[in-house]
Amino acid sequence: MRILIVNPNTTASMTEKAATAARAVAASGTEIIAATSRMGPVSIEGHYDGALAIPGLLSELKERQAAGYDAAVIACFDDTGLEAARSFADVPILGLCESAILTASFLAQRFTVVTTLERSRVLIDNLVRRYGMGARAKVRASDIPVLELEDAASGAIGKLRAEIERALEEDGAEAIVLGCAGMTDLARQLQDFYGVPVVDGVSAAVKQAEALVSLGLSTSKRGSYASPLPKPFTGAMSAFSPAGKLG
Repeated sequence: MRILIVNPNTTASMTEKAATAARAVAASGTEIIAATSRMGPVSIEGHYDGALAIPGLLSELKERQAAGYDAAVIACFDDTGLEAARSFADVPILGLCESAILTASFLAQRFTVVTTLERSRVLIDNLVRRYGMGARAKVRASDIPVLELEDAASGAIGKLRAEIERALEEDGAEAIVLGCAGMTDLARQLQDFYGVPVVDGVSAAVKQAEALVSLGLSTSKRGSYASPLPKPFTGAMSAFSPAGKLG
């Protein structure tokens, strides 16, 4: 089985961090392929960044088709471009937020997602509600710009820990979900320290992708995720003009 991990931002160190987390949980017969978008923002913080990251994401999905992959994971907790990718692809596509909160729901009645900035908190809170977990999950921002997670001297880990402690005390959280792909390497140590389940979206998405492939299931192409209708696209988007699908 081959699972493609696509980082929709252009920071390669974040891609490697996600790939390491994916390989740590992947089954022995699963190959993890990591790809970094070659166009768009260096980090995704809010709606504007997310919108401009989608073309690069779709390009990676398209260009990796020749080598083949059985499923793909979009390594951004905003589930950037998830619906567009599902419309394009013929294999399962997993997003970190959806995968993580569904996993947390198996483990706890109440859980808190701890993310980076307030603008991301609002976006993720909307996703949590859309995925049907609004009554069970709270979303908190730790006031950490995404790229500070790559800097050990930034103080980001202290801010993250402080927000987790508030979630446990004030929210009554029984589990914690790490709301950024840049936090993926911290899950195990935080779980050991706080003694509650700490869910990393990359790991959750990889295991769910393996399950879907093993079950022979993929995204329905009837209705909302049907392949794009062929039509001309103009200007800079002309390369994305679909012929039944992106091509």
